[in-house]
Amino acid sequence: MERIAPDALARLPLFRRLTPEDRSRVADVAFLRSFERGDTIFSQGDEPDLFVTVVTGHVKVFKQTPAGKDVILDLFGPGDPLGGVAVYEGRTYPASAAAMEPTTCLLIERRTFFQLLEQHPTLVRGLLTGLTLRMVELTNRLSDLTGGHVDARFARMFLKLADQIGRPERGGIFIPMTLSRQELADLTGTTIETCIRIMSRWGKDDVLRTERDGFVVVDRAALAQIST
Repeated sequence: MERIAPDALARLPLFRRLTPEDRSRVADVAFLRSFERGDTIFSQGDEPDLFVTVVTGHVKVFKQTPAGKDVILDLFGPGDPLGGVAVYEGRTYPASAAAMEPTTCLLIERRTFFQLLEQHPTLVRGLLTGLTLRMVELTNRLSDLTGGHVDARFARMFLKLADQIGRPERGGIFIPMTLSRQELADLTGTTIETCIRIMSRWGKDDVLRTERDGFVVVDRAALAQIST
């Protein structure tokens, strides 16, 4: 069972506000687990037996509609907690999570996690700040999924990814994440046919280029205009 060093926890936003002593306490009871692309981390309806935080890689959190269609609620990266509210409330996971690339997660057994919180109240303040910020982002994400024209939703999504993980490269801003057309459609709450049309048009207009290992935002100003 692989462990994580307290110093490594300090690099994760969720644990950054903890004291060095509290980070050591978390490191003592946490363990690391690796997932390959497509691996399920937890499924909708599962019991929340583990407190999960992404350490490396990216995870999609998605919900299945009554019609059987997957809707991606958000993408989670290093430092993001997964299913934190379900763990706190002891409810089953309301959505599923799967690795989008080789991913490492930090896991803490739920019972042990609550013992830590009870014994060391300073942990509560530091962790709740990170969880609250993530819940606000998820609420905004749900609003993006249901509001505005689909082109604007696509543009906002790529602008967000560019800000989060993009880097100047290849004549634009390179986003090192591979997403299928179906995943893009799920992320924006639309159909794969609409996704193909938008991505094809943006490619021809040299706004956004799809590459084997990610995407290149060629014309950020055009995306920003489309997003409004």
